[in-house]
Amino acid sequence: MLPGGLIPSVSWRVLIVESDLSDAETLAGALRRHSHEVDIVATGSGALRAYPDADLVLLDLELPDLDGLEVCRAIRAAGEVPVIAVTARGSELDCVLGLQAGADDYLPKPYGFRELMARMEAVMRRARPAHPPVNVIISGPLRIDAGTRQVSLRGRHIETTRKEFDMLHLLASHPETVIPRKRLMQQVWGDSWSRRTVDTHVSTLRNKIGADWIITVRGVGFRFGPEPQAGTAPE
Repeated sequence: MLPGGLIPSVSWRVLIVESDLSDAETLAGALRRHSHEVDIVATGSGALRAYPDADLVLLDLELPDLDGLEVCRAIRAAGEVPVIAVTARGSELDCVLGLQAGADDYLPKPYGFRELMARMEAVMRRARPAHPPVNVIISGPLRIDAGTRQVSLRGRHIETTRKEFDMLHLLASHPETVIPRKRLMQQVWGDSWSRRTVDTHVSTLRNKIGADWIITVRGVGFRFGPEPQAGTAPE
C-alpha cells in the first residue's frame, strides 16, 4: 500500500492544465510521489500542444485564453486521451456540459486527493482494459511475431534490426492510434535518441516492407497504416 492507504497503480504521464501555478505544483508533487510523470501547462493552447504526449489530462475549465469546454472537445475530437475535468464549476449543468464536451469524468473543486486518484484509476481502467499480451499481430499479408521477433510479408521473412522491430510492433499494436514522435522515441530508444534517428529507422523500415505501412502524421508522429493496395509493397 502507498501512504494514505492508496493502492499502487501503474505509472502514467499526467498533463495538468491549470492556470493557478501554485495549485498545479501542489497537485503535481502529490502525483509524482505516487510514481506518475507530470507535465504542467497554464493555458488551453498549451494543452492542445501537449496532450498527445499524455496518458491522462486533468483539465481545469477556467483558462485564461480558451474556453475549457472547447479545449475538451478538441482533445476528444482528435483522439482517445482520457480527460478528467477538475474545476470550480460545480453545478449540475456544468457537470452535464463537461461530460457532453467529452470529459471522461468531472470533479468539482475542492476535492480530496484520494478521490481524485480513485477517479483516475477508474478512468484509466476503462481507457485501457486489461488484455493478455498479443504475441502475433497479423494485418493482411504482414505478420509480426513478438515471441520470435520475426516479421514476414506475404510469407517472406523480413530482416529487421532490434529497434526497427520494436518500432513496428509498437505501431502495429495500436493500429487506430497516432503514436506521438516523443513517445515513440522514449519507448523504443529510451534516453538515447534523436529526431534524425527515428526518421532514419522509419525510412529503412519502409524500404523493407513498403511505405504505406507506416503513415506520417505531420507535426504529431506516426501510425500503422492499412494494408497497402496490391503492388505498392516491395517484392
